[in-house]
Amino acid sequence: MSSIIQLLPDHVANQIAAGEVVQRPASVVKELLENAVDAKATDIKLIIKDAGKSLVQVIDNGVGMTVTDARLCFARHATSKIRQAEDLFSLGTKGFRGEALASIAAIAHMEMKTKQDQDELGTHIVIEGSKFISQEVAVLPKGTSFAVKNLFFNIPARRNFLKSDTVEFRHVMDEFQRVALAHPNIHFSFYHNGSEMYNLPASGYRQRIVGIMSGKTNEKLVPVNEDTEIINVQGFVCKPEFAKKNRGEQFFFVNDRFIKSSFLHHAVMSAYDGLLKDGSQPSYFLYLQVPPNTIDINIHPTKTEIKFDDEQALYAILRASIKHSLGQFNVAPVLDFDRDANLDTPYHYKDVEAEVPTIQVDGTFNPFTDDKTNQHYSKAASGSSGYSSGSSFSSSSGSSSSSSGYSGSSYSGYSKKVEPTASWESLYVGLDVENPESIESSPFTFENEEVTSSLFNDEEVEQATQKTYQIHKKYIVSPIKSGMIIVDQQRAHQRILYEQFLLNMTVNQAASQQLLFPLDLFYSASEMELIEELKPSLATTGFVFDESKTDHIVISGIPVNITESEVPLVIEQLLSDLQDGIPASSYSQNDTIAKSMAKSLAVKTGSYLTEKEQDNLVNGLFACKDPNISPFQKPTFITMRVEDIDKKFAV
Repeated sequence: MSSIIQLLPDHVANQIAAGEVVQRPASVVKELLENAVDAKATDIKLIIKDAGKSLVQVIDNGVGMTVTDARLCFARHATSKIRQAEDLFSLGTKGFRGEALASIAAIAHMEMKTKQDQDELGTHIVIEGSKFISQEVAVLPKGTSFAVKNLFFNIPARRNFLKSDTVEFRHVMDEFQRVALAHPNIHFSFYHNGSEMYNLPASGYRQRIVGIMSGKTNEKLVPVNEDTEIINVQGFVCKPEFAKKNRGEQFFFVNDRFIKSSFLHHAVMSAYDGLLKDGSQPSYFLYLQVPPNTIDINIHPTKTEIKFDDEQALYAILRASIKHSLGQFNVAPVLDFDRDANLDTPYHYKDVEAEVPTIQVDGTFNPFTDDKTNQHYSKAASGSSGYSSGSSFSSSSGSSSSSSGYSGSSYSGYSKKVEPTASWESLYVGLDVENPESIESSPFTFENEEVTSSLFNDEEVEQATQKTYQIHKKYIVSPIKSGMIIVDQQRAHQRILYEQFLLNMTVNQAASQQLLFPLDLFYSASEMELIEELKPSLATTGFVFDESKTDHIVISGIPVNITESEVPLVIEQLLSDLQDGIPASSYSQNDTIAKSMAKSLAVKTGSYLTEKEQDNLVNGLFACKDPNISPFQKPTFITMRVEDIDKKFAV
């Protein structure tokens, strides 16, 4: 029997390995940018077309390669980063596996231009699917340029699995941001379809973060700095009031390499314990420096996973350093034990009880009488001289028996003499009592409203007409003929809002309320890309956009059923729901927007509803086309029949 096992050709092996290294255009961007950083470049330029499907080009001014290195770099497991296995425990470079260029060249058309500073001429190599097409000498500047065209041209199935340009561009943007944030000392520039997306000069960490995210990020950052024997922690965390729904602005860098670690993320979340709302995620940009021999990054070709020798110590140090920063900059609430001595009660007043001052009021005093003829002041009951016959005061500070008008904290009072008024019969002088019709009627005004009598007490009528009841601020119980229904208030409101938004976006023209002062909302470049594509659909819901710039939008009108304070939350939730891209069809796009806005604006569990609100919610639910389920395919209500309740009480 003949042998059936054979070695695969190099180009076949490279195509198989490429599936693990190159998953999408963003993978090519990551590998090429990291190679440029390892080449000690100080200026790196990224150019892409059609979200990287047509072209990914990285140009750097690094050390370049010789003719031999230029040809050998496309071989599998060929690298300049390590020499032996022990070098894995002292890595100072991004790459070390020697698979990236070989995998990329196996599934794309690749063109490389490279030249070292001391050489007069450089090397120009063209490869298509692992096959060398040409190698020529060319006049080139110092550094290296990689151009990757027609990705997955020989693997059409992989190309068909790529998402839309919006999704792929978002992934490319993420990879660019991670490398640019890790190396603020390098000048980065990014161009997409001829438009400049980023131009980031060499700067510090804070300036680089602000340059990538947005101008408003600067006021959100709280610095973190902790240096120990185990780890050095630097970076920034954001203030709790700027927490977001999504986790898009959370970055860990270990030895200038972006990583993902749920363990370290939990340490950050525990530092924010008690400062965040439910479901909110803090933003952070943390740079960790650890000894290379205490970590292992050779876990996956993407190198975003990492293993630490002493995770518990790193957890405690990271959590403590963040809590210290939040407290040091008065972000976290602290107890103030410093008391103000001016607010203390004097010692000699410690046991003295407070006395309420007594005031004597003359109930017969009439301010409209003539002072000269009818008003006379007499001595008070205590014998003190309140007022003299004129308007002057007679005071004496000697004895208490002849004190002035005020004695201690009590008022000495006064009495007056009032002339007797005419009898009540004088009111009828001049009236012909026997002929009532001769009396001229004058218009009367009543201060009090007309009081109407009722047979029932208002509370009894209210209780008699009540049809719904709220339980635990979560469910609404409404009786029906066959029993009762129990409605989930949050899901029911989601269904009502969902159908209302969908109707406005597809059939009716939504009403919009104009804002007196337009809203300025700041977002990152990737979020602005999504918002630009969502503008036509958001306009049908009632949003009115004035202008858009590179890092913020201006909103002058909002839908009538949204308050001004809810607008940032609605857009943030919408961007979070569209992380994986905007649906291609217009109906699916409208459906996604309607679901997201309904989820943001629906009344939450734990909210108290009045009886009128309960009735409106129940009536609005059963006026919907599909009241049985929420927009997210969950039941909105259940029905309990009287027979089912009787069975519960059956013996």
